[in-house]
Parts: sequence; C-alpha cells; structure tokens
Amino acid sequence: MKLRNAFEVPLPPAEAWDLLLDVERIAPCLPGASITEVIDARSYKGRVSVRLGPVALAFDGTAVLEEIDAGARRARVRAQGADSKGRGGANANVEFRLEPAGGGARVLIETDLNLSGSIAQYGRGVGIIQATSEQLVGEFAANLRKQLSAGEGGGASGAEPPPAPAPEAKPISGFRLLVRALWHQLKRLFVRRG
Repeated sequence: MKLRNAFEVPLPPAEAWDLLLDVERIAPCLPGASITEVIDARSYKGRVSVRLGPVALAFDGTAVLEEIDAGARRARVRAQGADSKGRGGANANVEFRLEPAGGGARVLIETDLNLSGSIAQYGRGVGIIQATSEQLVGEFAANLRKQLSAGEGGGASGAEPPPAPAPEAKPISGFRLLVRALWHQLKRLFVRRG
C-alpha cells in the first residue's frame, strides 16, 4: 500500500536535511520507536511499538539508509521488522525529500508498505493504516519541533547549545487512532455525496 505524508520543520532546508539524517537524534521523536543498535553509519536495529485497540504490536527490525542524494535533498530508507509475538511482519520502502517552505522546510514522504501475517488484517476496513501513518507523522513532527525549541537559545558565550534530549517514545494510542480513522471515513463518505 502506498502512503503519502508531509510535515514542516522550522529550519532552513540545509539544516533540516542534516537533522533528518541524524537518525539517533530524531528516532526517539517517533512515537513508540527506539534504536536498539547502531550497525554502521547507515544501518540501525530498533523497535517500534503500536497499540491498536486491545492489540499491542512490537516490531523488531532494521532500517537502512539505502540512498542519500544531498544535492537533491532526497533519501531512500528500507525498513523491515517482525512482530515479537510472531503475528507477522512489515516491510517498507520510504522516500523522503525536502523543499523550501516559507522560512523553513517541508518534508515530503512516500511510503510503500507491505504487511504480512495476521497483522495485515488489523489495518483493513476503516483505513487504519493511513490513519496510523498520519498520526505517527504528526506526532513525530510535534516532538521534533519540541526538541528543536528546547535546544534554542545558546549561553552567554554564544556557543552552540548541546542538542536537547528527545522525548521518551510512547506507544500510539489505539483509541485515538480508531476515532481518527472513523472520522476520516465519515469525511470521505460525505465528500463523495457532496
């Protein structure tokens, strides 16, 4: 399934690009995500936890920055993981790119996501995968903005402040996700009729 998302970063594109490639710094901004091992400068092992109603999923897997085009400010990431309870897996090819937006940068994300096993059934019916994607990106962007604003304001020496610690990762709320998915379905229904 194809997913498209976007968010804005309150930094000029060059600075936003450097930040987005600092995986260890930004990974904790993604709700439920943590890095468990740095394999090399482009490869990471990690865990992502998601709660969909009564079902808690925890994906252990890897993410690899396969292509980085600094000139075009575009990158491609391959991620794969398996649910720790053996209910299936997920494979994603994610491409993101930056473009100027006002005084900051807009990040455009295209994801090709494949789910397997019984977890593929959890996302069917009410567009829950798209709603999960939107919620993840929205919360990631909000956490990233908090991290950036906490790191602003250097000391009297004018030295660059150390990066602010990222917020602790928390699983996505299943109830909030379900409400959002139902809302999107209702909006689509009324738009079709209008």
